[in-house]
Amino acid sequence: MPELPEVETVAENLRRHALGRRVEDVWCSRARLRGREVVDPRALRAHAVGRTIERVWRRGKYLVCELSGEGALLFHLGMSGHLHLAAADEPRPPHTHVAFRLGPRRGGHRRRASVEELRFVDPRRFGLCRALPRAALAATPALARLGPEPLEPGFTVAVLAAALRGSRREVKTLLLDQTRVAGVGNIYAAEALFLAGIHPKTPAGRLGAARVARLHLAVREVLGDAIANGGTTLRDFTDPEGRPGAHRVRLRVYDRDGQPCVECGATVRLIVQAQRSTFYCPRCQRR
Repeated sequence: MPELPEVETVAENLRRHALGRRVEDVWCSRARLRGREVVDPRALRAHAVGRTIERVWRRGKYLVCELSGEGALLFHLGMSGHLHLAAADEPRPPHTHVAFRLGPRRGGHRRRASVEELRFVDPRRFGLCRALPRAALAATPALARLGPEPLEPGFTVAVLAAALRGSRREVKTLLLDQTRVAGVGNIYAAEALFLAGIHPKTPAGRLGAARVARLHLAVREVLGDAIANGGTTLRDFTDPEGRPGAHRVRLRVYDRDGQPCVECGATVRLIVQAQRSTFYCPRCQRR
């Protein structure tokens, strides 16, 4: 599933290529997506057609495009979703569920004349594409329940300590709880715990001040590095221009079970926590 760095990579790309462009038309497949929700073509037309993309931002693993006229588009990429820019006359790939025809940028020419559609493609259909009033964003349950953003200045060591305090849950599982920390998923939770030298099965509430501080620094470092490298592509992820993320070669433990640890040479192990694969080094991350 795309995590914070992958969604931020998509947001940054859309800021370069979609800001200031007018949505001229919308096409929908009417297939059921997340929660068996069918994309509402009437809502998309009401909020998007004739409107200009004014702002693109990320909240946790969600992507928001704010439009002129007080409308907004809310996306979640699910397990296999993509937002792709393509020429309008290029055949839409299988599993395309929404296509926004984009006009030229205001006050200038198109950066690339061939880029005229923004397409939401999702083979596994766990993603989300929803149109809603901009004023309703803050109260939307998907966004309202999210915890603090780990790369924002307000995410301090004290904030992380408060999220961990008193919990008997294993720290890896807690980091995946989007109500505690927004945007951290399976890949980067494993990477941050390795960098901090913390065993993934350690009860979150037992982490002392020193280890909480190391974890705080590690979370911010691994997320920042992944964004700088365009995210991690294990199978499906690409940015809107079709480029895979380059961060996979920088992963220290994730998906490296049976291989030597990059720090100590011990064999990286794989365990399952809350039905998710966890990778760790038994020597660098002692309990």
